Amino acid sequence: PVRVYYEDTDLGGVVYYANYLKFLERARTEWLRSLGYTQTELATANGVVFVVRSIALDYLKPARFDDQLDVTVSLNDVGASRIGLAQRVRRGADDLVTASVDIACVQTATFKPVRIPATILAAIGKQSST
Repeated sequence: PVRVYYEDTDLGGVVYYANYLKFLERARTEWLRSLGYTQTELATANGVVFVVRSIALDYLKPARFDDQLDVTVSLNDVGASRIGLAQRVRRGADDLVTASVDIACVQTATFKPVRIPATILAAIGKQSST
């Protein structure tokens, strides 16, 4: 869940388009946390982090000041070093923004792509089968 604050809006009281990226990022962070991982722990224990490789958004309807939104993350596909996700920003039953996001697993030292650690793949597999 995300509440739209005044700071998220433009002069017209509508969420500024770039702020949806922040909402989507928070949801991905919480999704990763629900799998039992934080970016800090991944960097420290495994020497890897996830970064956005590509993102495509469709803005369907505006969100406004004080709206209560739900931001979701769904697994599309998993490769050796990347994860494809579908994300939605919703107000009630209405989709406001849909996004297709590819995140890459990279080494913290070089920022070069590396294989996703097996423990994370296992956690993702358990999540996608529920």
